[in-house]
Amino acid sequence: MDDPSFAAAARIRVVLVGTQHPGNIGSAARALKTMGLSRLSLVAPERYPHADASALAAGADDVLAGASLHDTLAEAVADCRLVLGCTARSRRIALPEQGPREAAATLLAEASAGAEVALVFGRERTGLENDELQLCHGAVHIQANPGYSSLNLAAAVQVLAYELRMAWLAGAGPAAVAPDDAEHEHERDQPATHAQMEGLFGQLAETLDAIDFHKGRAPESAMRKLRRLFLRSRLDQREVRLLRGILADAQRMARLAGFQ
Repeated sequence: MDDPSFAAAARIRVVLVGTQHPGNIGSAARALKTMGLSRLSLVAPERYPHADASALAAGADDVLAGASLHDTLAEAVADCRLVLGCTARSRRIALPEQGPREAAATLLAEASAGAEVALVFGRERTGLENDELQLCHGAVHIQANPGYSSLNLAAAVQVLAYELRMAWLAGAGPAAVAPDDAEHEHERDQPATHAQMEGLFGQLAETLDAIDFHKGRAPESAMRKLRRLFLRSRLDQREVRLLRGILADAQRMARLAGFQ
């Protein structure tokens, strides 16, 4: 990913959530730089800045110095159009799952088309929490030895960074946007950002409450399924505006009917 004329790599960020060992932050920065990546975002690390992070960066000090700090994952990926979470399989949060190679090609294709994308890694001991997984469009699962699947955080970052570089060298990036698509990209509505989708989900939850959709049942299960449905649909910005307009009218009618 060293071609300065191609900006896809600059649109790919790696997000570390709740990192417990500062050395892993430095090692992750090193893993990214060795594969030509530079975007690192840190969400609520337990200890950072820290000397161990600087020591284990081992020459990737520029990646470490450029890392952005955030309080929440939602804040870190607010402008992203694709978010993939690297995680063990979850039975509670059903996400479309890809292996590292397929995920790398998907991320690079989206970045090549002009989208900001994120690859998210969770805590060393517990990984990503359920509410964080719900912010992801899909999951990435590394097929480790089932008898000993404990993969170090920085090692997992290295695996995905390597696959991203291999996808680039194989030409997945330049092939992602066909010439005709590139010429007419400005004519199409851009995919909705993560922040726009979260705004839709917030208004959807309020509307379902306003029309008494849940009938006394806990709303969490329905909202999880609806989030999955809309994230899988990959809505564009015009579609989000349309849906929010419909929800606004539904809320207005609920008020007129005396539900609120």
